[in-house]
Amino acid sequence: MAASMDAFFASEREHNAKGNAGKKTKPCRACMDFKSFAKARGVIMPTDTPVEKVPKEPTRECPLDKDELGRNTWSLLHTTAAYYPDEPSRNQQTDMNQFIHLFSKFYPCDFCAADLRQDLKSHPPDTSSRSNLQQWMCRMHNIVNVKLGKPEFDCSKVEERWKDGWKDGSCDWS
Repeated sequence: MAASMDAFFASEREHNAKGNAGKKTKPCRACMDFKSFAKARGVIMPTDTPVEKVPKEPTRECPLDKDELGRNTWSLLHTTAAYYPDEPSRNQQTDMNQFIHLFSKFYPCDFCAADLRQDLKSHPPDTSSRSNLQQWMCRMHNIVNVKLGKPEFDCSKVEERWKDGWKDGSCDWS
């Protein structure tokens, strides 16, 4: 995966350089995490400096980097699935299916979007019910987690995580 991302960024830089005839191009924030973005902009992240002196991620409202975009996107997608109808109409099923496929075409990180389109070919969305959509979404998220070397989420807990809140009451407002 890392080699693929490096090749993607190299080809993206080459493409941008050709299209801008010698002009400096900006790295794509939606395709990079903050540290990679900073490195691409020439910011040297010290390794022997005390932790409190190392530049922190932006605290102001700035354009999202790849990691923030991913977290926010998964939050939107999982929450959308959590509130999808239990028994959706034929039109709702078609609309959700179209939404997912259109989403894969317009996601800001080109590499991520292409990867999602590839995954959709072998794992088409199941929009037949709320439960099926939630489970499909969780499996898709886990496919990405595995590719990124992250732990998989227990899909039996999607209702707790994305709709009702944890059983321990930690999400309760009272």
